[in-house]
Amino acid sequence: MGASIESRFEEYCQPIVAALSHADRHQPAEWYLKGLMLPGERKSVEPMAARMCPGNVRSAHQSMNHLVAAAEWDDRAVLAAVAKQVLPELLKKDERCWWILDDTGHPKKGTHSVGVARQYCGRLGKTDSCQVAVSLSWANAAGSLPLAYQLYLPKEWTEDPKRCERAGVPPRITFRTKGEIARAQIEAALTADVARGVVLADAAYGDEADFRDWLRAQGLDYVLAVRAATGVWWGRHQPVPGRPSALGRPRTRLKRDARHQPISVRELARALPPKSWRHLTWRAGTNGVLSSRFARARVRAAHHDVARPEEWLLIEWPAAETGPLHYWLSTLPDKLSFKQLVYHAKGRWMIERDYEELKSELGLSHYEGRNWRGFHHHATLCVAAYGFLMRERWRGKKNSARFKAPALPETFRPRGARSDAASQPMVDRQRALSPRPRHRSHAASMPLLREAVA
Repeated sequence: MGASIESRFEEYCQPIVAALSHADRHQPAEWYLKGLMLPGERKSVEPMAARMCPGNVRSAHQSMNHLVAAAEWDDRAVLAAVAKQVLPELLKKDERCWWILDDTGHPKKGTHSVGVARQYCGRLGKTDSCQVAVSLSWANAAGSLPLAYQLYLPKEWTEDPKRCERAGVPPRITFRTKGEIARAQIEAALTADVARGVVLADAAYGDEADFRDWLRAQGLDYVLAVRAATGVWWGRHQPVPGRPSALGRPRTRLKRDARHQPISVRELARALPPKSWRHLTWRAGTNGVLSSRFARARVRAAHHDVARPEEWLLIEWPAAETGPLHYWLSTLPDKLSFKQLVYHAKGRWMIERDYEELKSELGLSHYEGRNWRGFHHHATLCVAAYGFLMRERWRGKKNSARFKAPALPETFRPRGARSDAASQPMVDRQRALSPRPRHRSHAASMPLLREAVA
């Protein structure tokens, strides 16, 4: 079985290496990918080089570091090569899919690492010094894979050209909001003809009415979280069209008076009769079936008094809570079942799993360089390693009755490579710099590694 996984890994690496644009990058790329997948507390370049090439650590470190920090290769091309190999396997399991937008924080001290600033970090649950990246992931019930991943640069960076130059930020990079970065990622996915999915995102994206309108214009359905103060027209709170213009076309602005005002989604939730609420389940969790109480209504979003098409408003309000917890707007068909609407709204858990596994087990947050290129190259190779494990996971489930293996086999490790115990002193030196996982231990946090190969 060891030789088999080696051959599959070589086959998987071929289009990735081709996207790296230079034959000399083949070997360090394989070392880097294996170093990310094999056990190890720290997944930065130095400890990975020590594990992969204990007999020639210095040379391996130099070549791996050059690959990530200095070599000019296109992250988008490598991510596309990964997606081309992984997405067809996932589509075989379930043709219903999502495009999930999100941003994730990497705690980072100091002021020199590219993009570091005091901003909200979801990993810490508070505002702190960190880097934040915006991503677009493709997902279905079988699995998920990031398609794009870009660092967000706060204005304090983009307004300081010298600081950007020291961190290797390309001159073409200017300030863009997270929503603008997300829009560019979706445009790239549409251009690449990626299998279309329902767009999911939290309220940081869903609150932008212009973004929702843009998704409609692209022909993309969405289920986007919105905040409690979001205004909608509903029931007796209906817009009144203005008079036709001189050209005979109806005005897009709405006439407003005291009798015709939009209502916030929070007010709407409290106005719904008891019969509107249903207790629904959406998937099995680690501690049992996940369920809650939901209501839905057909509404028109209110923004600048522009008349918008009718869409779904979905509300979650558990019976034990004193008020509603979550709200979503969705363009999914009006005949869609209530349970299916909830299923789509709750699909964002896939990206949370991605980030937990990429950070805790594949070292997404472990890169210690400071420049723009290194940050993105490291993230791209983490996604490539994740894609291989995802593919192996489903191959094992389909073909092997002995699927539950504790880890990747020893034959996958280069001859003479250090075990976890042998490399522990170097790991200890790095541990003080390593952000701790929030919930689970390193050994228990990633079933993908434990289940990848029989």
